[in-house]
Amino acid sequence: MAMVEKTVLLYPCPAVGHLNPMVQLAEALVRRGVSVTLAVADPPDKGAVLAGAIARIAAVCPSIGVRLLPIPSCEGKTYSHPVMWIVDALRLANPVLRELLRSFPAAVDALVVDMFCIDALDVAAELAVPAYMFYPSAASDLAIYLQVPHVARSAPSSFKDMADTVLSFSGVPTIRALDMPDTMQDRESDVGTTRIHHCSRMAEARGILVNSFDWLETRALKAIRGGLCLPSGRSVPAIYCVGPLVDGGKLKENDARHECLEWLDRQPKQSVVFLCFGSRGTFSVSQLSEMARGIENSGHRFLWAVRSNLGEVDLEALFPEGFLERTQGRGFVVKNWAPQSAVLQHGAVGAFVTHCGWNSSLEAIMSGVPMICWPLYAEQRLNKAHLVEEMKLGVLVEGYDGELVKADELETKVRLVMESEEGKRLRERSAMAKEMAADAVKDGGSSDMAFAEFLNNLGTNNVKSGPRDTPVHD
Repeated sequence: MAMVEKTVLLYPCPAVGHLNPMVQLAEALVRRGVSVTLAVADPPDKGAVLAGAIARIAAVCPSIGVRLLPIPSCEGKTYSHPVMWIVDALRLANPVLRELLRSFPAAVDALVVDMFCIDALDVAAELAVPAYMFYPSAASDLAIYLQVPHVARSAPSSFKDMADTVLSFSGVPTIRALDMPDTMQDRESDVGTTRIHHCSRMAEARGILVNSFDWLETRALKAIRGGLCLPSGRSVPAIYCVGPLVDGGKLKENDARHECLEWLDRQPKQSVVFLCFGSRGTFSVSQLSEMARGIENSGHRFLWAVRSNLGEVDLEALFPEGFLERTQGRGFVVKNWAPQSAVLQHGAVGAFVTHCGWNSSLEAIMSGVPMICWPLYAEQRLNKAHLVEEMKLGVLVEGYDGELVKADELETKVRLVMESEEGKRLRERSAMAKEMAADAVKDGGSSDMAFAEFLNNLGTNNVKSGPRDTPVHD
């Protein structure tokens, strides 16, 4: 008898950093014979970047059904934090999501929601649709977020008032209060209350798909699966590590190869330091000046994707006088954007100065490139703790939490990674992580098997059970 095709509806947060990993998940499910529809909240006042990202999905992923959920404009409303705009848009989209689920000729086998869409669990429960969550960041972050409601409530004050106070979470290194995400810094604010509410509901999902792999985050996964991250008595959702899910940076037909890749072709193996800080990674002129002096004084070759918080990038005005002339030949500077994945996969790259966004971190891991960690916002300060202290795949730029990182600090860390014995050990560890990431996603690898387990469990009644969910203790 022919196997009935599984149908899954994916519900991402309408933000590019969340949309892209969900598309990678969709493509991975399609490759496994699943019928996938991506439902995206579609406010009329969405920005050009989000509009472009949604348009690209329909153009380059014809095997994925894309359904836009039209919602009223949020224009004219004032929000205390940008995240609250997203929360409001998703609240308005839930009734449209309900109608979409009802419109399918047969019930869908699963609704998979982004962590910001967690209140859509109510829609799924109302329609008796099995609901899962997709967590696009590190399993170590998930371990922290599952514990945040308890830790935030029991702390003597909001994290913003605790500065260097060390917070202890099961399964991960200790975290300073000031390194918690800005949305959670003030437990009394509307964004703080909302995000803590989101975290408190995560364990209601039937299972959680995580954009990571077992070898990379053994301790955090052991803590989650063992029930150490939830209050006593709460059942643990099944945890499926299905990553790394990233855009491989493969050139599409007729795409021109970026000129920076041509430049990399002429550089020696592992000789180039790549500096790139994501789509929101902008810096002041004074910080760019310090960075320029630091990378110049290191003496190493570099490729730098530069963004300024002034908007239009005028390189001559941003850098110290004569910087571009003095570094001509050993440095290559691009405005705003570089093909990050393709750059990291290039054999000439020997180190990556990064904001520690999880997509970027996974791309570095898959390419075997050690990281110089300079976190900027969101969960990046958590990621740097995991990458540096737990995974041993990077070093930390000191001063990231102050007004200015000095030139000599960047120079020191570049030299450490590129020249020292510690840097050699980082490269060896990064090479091993690359191999283990490749093993995880190949046929029969841990992430491939996690996908199979997820699909096998669709339509069964074992909501939150499984041999790996028995309590364990560190």
